Amino acid sequence: MGVTMGNDNGIGTGIGTDIADTPQSWEVVDSDTPFRGAKTAVRSERVRMPDGAVARRDYQVHPGSVCVLAFDEQQRVLVLKQYRHPVRHKLWELPAGLLDVPGENPLHAAQRELYEEAHVEAGDWRVLVDFFSSPGGSDEAVRIFLARDLAPASRERFEVSEEEADMESARVPLTELVHGVLTGELGNPGLVTGVLALSAALARDGGTDSLRPALAPWPARPFEA
Repeated sequence: MGVTMGNDNGIGTGIGTDIADTPQSWEVVDSDTPFRGAKTAVRSERVRMPDGAVARRDYQVHPGSVCVLAFDEQQRVLVLKQYRHPVRHKLWELPAGLLDVPGENPLHAAQRELYEEAHVEAGDWRVLVDFFSSPGGSDEAVRIFLARDLAPASRERFEVSEEEADMESARVPLTELVHGVLTGELGNPGLVTGVLALSAALARDGGTDSLRPALAPWPARPFEA
């Protein structure tokens, strides 16, 4: 993909290049973890900047997450409505969960979350999109899977608790969700990213068949297949 790069003044240079994120790690002068929670922590580090100055950066240490965009034959998406205390909202979301075990296979985690939260299983899985949820303040990496060929789970229903006990569920046409995102009525980052990514995938040559396989590498959270 050719792009026009800009200089510091935002003026295009006309240099064509492939645009992609690149891994990089600046020198950490010192690091401390002042808070550790059940699943996440807060890390405080002093980092050497390109000009030689040292700046403090505080961020959430996160194990990573998976989301499932379950898409049925009627072009509907399975969504859940769940209370999220930090933002004081009940948000429509995709089934999702943490990578509880270091190195956990994200596909297995996604299959688990779809079963536990929606009592659904899927016969076809692909990677829809990967993203960092809030890279200025967290190292959380998220992988969204596209799940198709849906059916009720054959196992007994998983017993939910806490916020999940109050969840609502629905199957909503993809076009309606895209509309809700663009009008500002839907704001969960996994849902926003997932429905827009699926809409884009359906519009391009090859459609969803061009998506990556379910066990595609994930450098942000390496795993063993």
